Amino acid sequence: MRLAFDSRPLLGSRGVGRYARCLLQALRDTADAGTEIVETHRPVSADVFHSPWMDGAMLHCQFPMVVTVHDLAALKRRSEHLRAGVRMRLRQLAVQRAARVIAPTKALAHDAVERLGLAEESVVVIPEASDPVMYPRSAPVIAEARARYRLPERYLLWVGSLEHPDPSKHVAELAATAREMPLVLVGAAHPWAYELPGVIVTGHVPDEQLAAIYSGAHALLIPSDDEGFGLTAVEALSCGTPVVACDARARREVLQGRATFVGVGDLKGLIDAAQRAQRPAPAPPRWTWTDAAQATWSVYKQALAQAQGPLPLFRRLRGPAVPPPGTAVARPR
Repeated sequence: MRLAFDSRPLLGSRGVGRYARCLLQALRDTADAGTEIVETHRPVSADVFHSPWMDGAMLHCQFPMVVTVHDLAALKRRSEHLRAGVRMRLRQLAVQRAARVIAPTKALAHDAVERLGLAEESVVVIPEASDPVMYPRSAPVIAEARARYRLPERYLLWVGSLEHPDPSKHVAELAATAREMPLVLVGAAHPWAYELPGVIVTGHVPDEQLAAIYSGAHALLIPSDDEGFGLTAVEALSCGTPVVACDARARREVLQGRATFVGVGDLKGLIDAAQRAQRPAPAPPRWTWTDAAQATWSVYKQALAQAQGPLPLFRRLRGPAVPPPGTAVARPR
């Protein structure tokens, strides 16, 4: 098989970048002999094209296309994204034309069917996993990270993107909520984040340092309304740090029995529960990136088999002209 993989997210600091980096490496590690993986977002020759994010989904792809959807927050809150309306609609149409769509949780898969208009059989659930670099660090390594980023000995932690204010994350409200322990915000940040009162903003930190900051935290806080998976929670658990989160379907699915939940919007309850958190934290889910890669190879084979099969009658009548024999085509939905 010749796989074309859109590697543009690899350098990103967000969860999509983590997903793309970890999955691509695991795909390389688990590929069969004779399989070729090409990093490109404009494939010229391929058996299957995989876009690991909605932004990379192609409206017109001459090969079977697989798209990974990470969250659909923008579709759930259209009023907050009016300026991106046309672009969002085009992305939605592109995803509808994918042979297979990967979602990290059953909750997000259900949302993808409902909000993107996808067929249930085209959506496959493949969980994500913690990067192997995320493991508990020793006391000296934690102390070095605290000194580097001027962190207190005990602190509560939030991890994510601070590049643009996002009402669903409730970061500003979290910063304004009374607490006894300091609050540390980690992630790529724009000036507005540094103006939040009473918090410590580190900006983007390398993975090795992030693992140390996770390891040294009293607890990880997740105040957002919704989430597609919750990779930061799995990373924190992998570093031995308790997780306290506002309740959400996907979060329950991933973290059931591994985190403390409070009601959505109850930031005071979130902080109180986090300050009462005790170690040791529960172990993270056992799912690995090797498991994810093997499941993804199966999805590629499904997409290729679908493209090589006969078109339903209504698509033969309404679809585009039939390509030359041997050409693999992603069927529009």
